[in-house]
Amino acid sequence: MIKRQEIYDLYWYFACERQNIFLKKLNGDLQPWTNDKILQEYKFCNSYRVNDRVSQYLLKNVIYNDKQYNYDDMIFRIILFKLFNKESTWELLEKEFGDINLKNFNFKKYSEVLDSARKDNIKIYNDAYISCATKAFGFDKKHDNHLKLLEKMFVVDKIQDKIINCITMEEAFKILKSYPLIGDFMAYQLVTDLNYSDIINWKEDEFTVAGPGSKRGIKKCFIDKGDMSDEDIIRYMYKHQDEEFKRLNLNFKKIGNRSLQLIDCQNIFCELDKYCRQAFPNLKSNRKKIKKKYVPKIQKIDYLYPPKWRVNTVKH
Repeated sequence: MIKRQEIYDLYWYFACERQNIFLKKLNGDLQPWTNDKILQEYKFCNSYRVNDRVSQYLLKNVIYNDKQYNYDDMIFRIILFKLFNKESTWELLEKEFGDINLKNFNFKKYSEVLDSARKDNIKIYNDAYISCATKAFGFDKKHDNHLKLLEKMFVVDKIQDKIINCITMEEAFKILKSYPLIGDFMAYQLVTDLNYSDIINWKEDEFTVAGPGSKRGIKKCFIDKGDMSDEDIIRYMYKHQDEEFKRLNLNFKKIGNRSLQLIDCQNIFCELDKYCRQAFPNLKSNRKKIKKKYVPKIQKIDYLYPPKWRVNTVKH
């Protein structure tokens, strides 16, 4: 492989500086949290995926909410939430149906609630990433196709019984990917979120999938990948992170003793692609501008991590 050294080094700088911003915000430091004008102006995801707002909501409200769920309900809850990926949609369904579980799932009733929200011009999908919107089940409305997908998965096929018996993340990925409306990117996000729960404990360092944004970042970072796949590149970054931070004299502050995982290294490539649109506009891709400016959130987050990680607090 042949690195584009300036961009390759920028990958590690971004990972470190974005994590520093996260910790300064967590400490209650006043802005600016960085001297980097691009990071000041535009919205970027965290270096650790788990620290992003939607992931934290998933952990605290869907997975670990002081209630006990069997694996049927837990897998259903996680996949339902992630198909819409929007906190307000989850709360809308909770308000209507109470505690969300497989027993109270009803295609018609769920559809009516979501349809009513849409008629009131309420967004029911998070636009952070675009979920597949084909009419796979014959419905004109996107949410009806997704609800019918859930019915097919959990009521007809009992996918929960297959998922719970998967030995590896890749095995579960292939099961999820076999369904309509779920491509590589969505299936990888789903298995990652399922693995946050305590009903599953797949190894995180055995499997990764490069999403579209990650592929753009890799292309900017490497002039030639040689015989390495995009996934091989992500694994390379994962394995060499400590030595690269040391080489560049970057003091990367981990979550406890937890290094960046494959999913994080994959995500950072996506954020690197965004950053380069401003910093190196000559590196062309099919995305030319960063869509979202940074807007501070008033509501603070009390960060939670899966207990099996044994990370109770973030070291500042």
